[in-house]
Amino acid sequence: MEECDALSALCLKSKAHWGYDAAFIDACAPYLRVEPHCVSAGHAFVALDHEDRIVGVCQLDPEGKSGNLDLLFIDPDAIGTGAGRVLFQEAAQRLRDAGVETMTILSDPEARGFYEAMGAVFIADRPSDVFPGRTLPWLEMRL
Repeated sequence: MEECDALSALCLKSKAHWGYDAAFIDACAPYLRVEPHCVSAGHAFVALDHEDRIVGVCQLDPEGKSGNLDLLFIDPDAIGTGAGRVLFQEAAQRLRDAGVETMTILSDPEARGFYEAMGAVFIADRPSDVFPGRTLPWLEMRL
């Protein structure tokens, strides 16, 4: 459980990097949790730097006709190092291996450009579950 808490803290640190205030981050916290059952099932995994420090985390939900990219967060000090690309490519491969044909992504607006650069296509803006009136980009990628 400590591992999941540390990985969840990394998600919040990464989210805060984009200038969100503490109240916003606190409201997001329940939705940015790395879950123990995902770790044990191999649906959550990390990126390491050259010194074997965790610099990113990804969590998938491969159920149903399409697989959700639930979480993909990079430590702010590691943004731009390629860790996000490695995690995204690993996520796509794991979903392919599970027989999933489409990866779905409900993204933070700040991350939309990254996902599009990875090959995902913007579908529509969807309402946030956390903040009334806020919308989030929904993207999909054929695997």
